[in-house]
Parts: sequence; C-alpha cells; structure tokens
Amino acid sequence: MSLDKIDLSILRILQKNALAKLKDISNAINLSVSPTHDRIKRLEALGVIQNYVTLIDRKKIELGLVVFCHVTLDKQTKNNFAEFEQIILQFDEVISCSLVSGSFDYYLKVVSKDVETYNKFYQEKLAVLPMVAHINSLFVMDEIKTTTSLPL
Repeated sequence: MSLDKIDLSILRILQKNALAKLKDISNAINLSVSPTHDRIKRLEALGVIQNYVTLIDRKKIELGLVVFCHVTLDKQTKNNFAEFEQIILQFDEVISCSLVSGSFDYYLKVVSKDVETYNKFYQEKLAVLPMVAHINSLFVMDEIKTTTSLPL
C-alpha cells in the first residue's frame, strides 16, 4: 500500500484531532472538500484509519496508577499463549498487552485507582491464572511522554 504526502498530511491532522472538520482538513492540505473526503474514506476502507476514539485523562476519572507487568508463563506452549491472551482480553484494567521476546513472555500496561485496587486485581485476577508462573510489577512514578500519535 502506498500513501502519498497528502494522505500522510491527512493522517497527521486526524491524529491530533479526530473531530477536525472536513473543510479545515481540506484547507490545510490545499485540496477541495470532495477529494479530501474521498481520501479519508479510502484510508478507512484500507484499514489505515482503524477507528476514531476519545482520549480521556485517566487521573480525572480516578485511575491514577499505572503499572507495567512482566508476565512469564509456566510453559511456553501454543495453548498457554492462546488461553492467557483470551483471558487478558477480558480484563478492563489491562489497557495494553504485548507478547515479547526476552526474559518474560508478556508486557502488560495496567491502570488502577491506587495500589490497593491494583493489589486486588493482581491477587484475584492475574496471579491466579493457572498458566502464569511469575509476575514482576513496575509502578510508574511519572509519565514523561505518552502519545497515541505515530511518527508519519
């Protein structure tokens, strides 16, 4: 799939503001409204634009704690990976889960109200999973950079 500089400009604008008006986007890229609309629809159809979302300040909704978890499974089998992944998809506290290489299997980003709430999640949901052998929790002290924008 090839994206030209106009497509990339549209994507930059939408990454900053998914509610940008079509007229404003077309003015910014020096293209009329109709071809701008067609390009956005093409980017959606191709799956380049997957979704439009609202970013919420987690601290304002009492999710002040971020914890990164290194999770190691007891056995690295296809069934263990599949089962763990299906279970993790059900945990709202987990906002990101990646299968990684190295000394552990999964890298999770977990949000929670506080340490007590995280501990309850840890003890009642994560640590009780039968395929989990080890969990290492890293508590975030301060977020220096957090973005959803990809470098285009």
